Amino acid sequence: MRKKILVTGGAGFIGSHLCKELLKQDDEVICVDNLFTGNKKNIVELLKNPYFEFIRHDITNPLSIEVDQIYNLACPASPIHYQYDPIKTTKTSVLGALNMLGLAKRTKARILQASTSEVYGNPEIHPQIETYHGNVNPIGTRSCYDEGKRVAETLFFDYHRQHSVDIRVLRIFNTYGPNMSLNDGRVVSNFIVQALQNKNITIYGDGHQTRSFCYVNDIVAGMIVTMNKERDELTGPFNIGNPIEVSMNELAEMIIELTHSFSKISHQPLPMDDPIRRKPDIGLIKKEIGWEPQIDLRNGLKKTIVYFERIYKEG
Repeated sequence: MRKKILVTGGAGFIGSHLCKELLKQDDEVICVDNLFTGNKKNIVELLKNPYFEFIRHDITNPLSIEVDQIYNLACPASPIHYQYDPIKTTKTSVLGALNMLGLAKRTKARILQASTSEVYGNPEIHPQIETYHGNVNPIGTRSCYDEGKRVAETLFFDYHRQHSVDIRVLRIFNTYGPNMSLNDGRVVSNFIVQALQNKNITIYGDGHQTRSFCYVNDIVAGMIVTMNKERDELTGPFNIGNPIEVSMNELAEMIIELTHSFSKISHQPLPMDDPIRRKPDIGLIKKEIGWEPQIDLRNGLKKTIVYFERIYKEG
């Protein structure tokens, strides 16, 4: 039977890939997005599908709709965007979670929260495991996002305990791939754009800080399989990401090589509260869900570079 699925933030980077994959599985998809960071270009091909519907709506306001499943992805996810209007960012995470959980409660829909590795802040343990409570600055420039997502997780588990709402919570680590915005400030898109323009690649700090990058198709596959697991106790939170760690210097050098760029590396001061190391422990999701990433960084970067090259050609 065809499921009716709501994807908030569905015109965004990860959301647009999720909508596309759900349609492939013969589900009916309702994409909700206020287009603050999402882009209609990401879903324009999907609009031809009779089982796809786009609604321009801000989830800080209630939404009345009948659905079987809800994927809650709505929130700006890069510093350049979530720091543009930090109060709005917090409201999106907190009020958005309240509204979507209320909808899930009323419709008895299962709801998945796209949380983030930022709930760990600048971690004091490595790699990060789900039982670690984090090291988050509650009053810094990143706090609107970090603390907003932490409160959203609190609301999810309180709705689960108090109202028996069927929840899934995934803590998404660094993700990259096609449909990333040219100006979203994320490191992969920044480096690729600078390399394609033969400009200096900007690395904040000495470049020895690390991240673990997961290709977007792997993340989407993990979201769908987690949503559809039928055991009630699989609420999470689950880390989801690629556990292979890479330094910023190594990433920049790989992108320069793959783009055949003449770019040089330029080091700048490290921003406030920027984590030094970030790597997920994915043992729990491998054991309970059976998920692990399949696409290595080099191949994923090649696919992403092809996307950005096409964007530039199209103007």
